[in-house]
Amino acid sequence: MNRSPIGIFDSGIGGLTVARAVFESLPDESIIYFGDTARLPYGPKSPETVRRYSLEILEWLLGQEVKAVVIACNTSTAHALQALQEHSPVPVIGVIEPGAQAAAAATRGGPVGVIGTAGTISSNAYARAILRARPGTVVEQRACPLLVPLVEEGWFEHPASVLIAREYLEPLRDAGVDTLVLGCTHYPLLKPLIQDVMGPNVRLIDSGEETAAEVEAALRSAGLEAPTGASPRHRFAVSDDEARFRLVGSRFIGDRLGRAEVVSVGRSSGASAVIK
Repeated sequence: MNRSPIGIFDSGIGGLTVARAVFESLPDESIIYFGDTARLPYGPKSPETVRRYSLEILEWLLGQEVKAVVIACNTSTAHALQALQEHSPVPVIGVIEPGAQAAAAATRGGPVGVIGTAGTISSNAYARAILRARPGTVVEQRACPLLVPLVEEGWFEHPASVLIAREYLEPLRDAGVDTLVLGCTHYPLLKPLIQDVMGPNVRLIDSGEETAAEVEAALRSAGLEAPTGASPRHRFAVSDDEARFRLVGSRFIGDRLGRAEVVSVGRSSGASAVIK
């Protein structure tokens, strides 16, 4: 048994969808969530930059004595999972493999669609994982870079969001995909809009629940679970704009999101420090 917290990080607020799944699946566990709001979005950045940012966040989370780390960001998982696993003394879990396995299990034999940031799509990480799980599957991928800022703005039903979603998604609908992977943890906030564009017969895959199940299995395997009936404590930290993080983030985890610390991570900060 281990009462230490689980560390979860993302480039912004999207990873809170994964945090919510962990809250629901593992109610005894404490969470420390970090959103790198000063440096988002990660999608257009080079793999080297994403790895550097991710390693800096890992260092900060390890300094908070976490017992496991969840990369609640598809771009970071695609470019930095191996590096973090090599550098971390605690288990590190990404979101791509659980989502790919769920998609492979859900498809009815038609093409599987994947939407994500430019970095995630160009990495082909989802396509490779889906083909490992279900060889021969046709995988249709499409980068949707404008969806992340729409979510960060809280524009879940804005007319601009509808127009952009149609522009991105209609080619996948026309390709006949029967399953669509939401390959960015921001995208579940747009799930009603995406479902409306794709139609009711397309299964949407949100990797949050599958990732939470993998976290549970990893903790159990390592004997790191919190004791049953523990009183969990949750902390939230960002690298900038705490007010917007609280405003938008509360829409998908509710009252659990109270105060958020602003912390500085990275080379210029020296030792990571709480700013306020």
